[in-house]
Amino acid sequence: MVYPNNRAIILFSGGIDSTVALAVALDKGRDCFCLSFDYGQRHKVELSAAEKICLHYGLKQKTIKIDPHCFAGSSLVDHNIEIPKGRTEQEILSSGTQNTYVPARNTIFMSYAMGYAEILDACEIYVGLNKMDRGGYPDCRPEFIEAFQGVINVATKQSTERDPPEIVTPLIDLDKVEIVALGTELSAPLGITHSCYSPTAEGLAC
Repeated sequence: MVYPNNRAIILFSGGIDSTVALAVALDKGRDCFCLSFDYGQRHKVELSAAEKICLHYGLKQKTIKIDPHCFAGSSLVDHNIEIPKGRTEQEILSSGTQNTYVPARNTIFMSYAMGYAEILDACEIYVGLNKMDRGGYPDCRPEFIEAFQGVINVATKQSTERDPPEIVTPLIDLDKVEIVALGTELSAPLGITHSCYSPTAEGLAC
């Protein structure tokens, strides 16, 4: 593929996964633009972490506000639904779709990323999907990424004039231990990330 620049859009929550994905992009010499989302999530403290990490790297960030009613039915926005805790890795992988699954969230996020890739003429879109997400989240699986890449390939000005942006998932086959190890190797600021869905009133991880 041939691109006029090395710009990349990073879907950025401020959690460990997206931070390590960002670190991978920076290590590859990409000019990164971070895209975050405020959708009424219970763990909104992650957005503060995202801002701090962007300041740490000196990067531009855009936070998009989405009506939380779009995502009703998920424990991440509905305080009446309990967020599961204390499960083993096997329980997580074998329990089917999680109640923390947010309907169409990644499809919407990816659509915004596709739009910003057009605006900034970016060559890549980085997403921090990982091995642990596959079981409980249909929109975190390799086949979802492949399908959305197909949309990008036919639905953008970039795709009609030259090469469309490529979705990059550097963590897709890694578990959490491997992700932390990679982040440490890349000197990612893991200490200021936030990855808990049910933080305390003070914003600390549960």
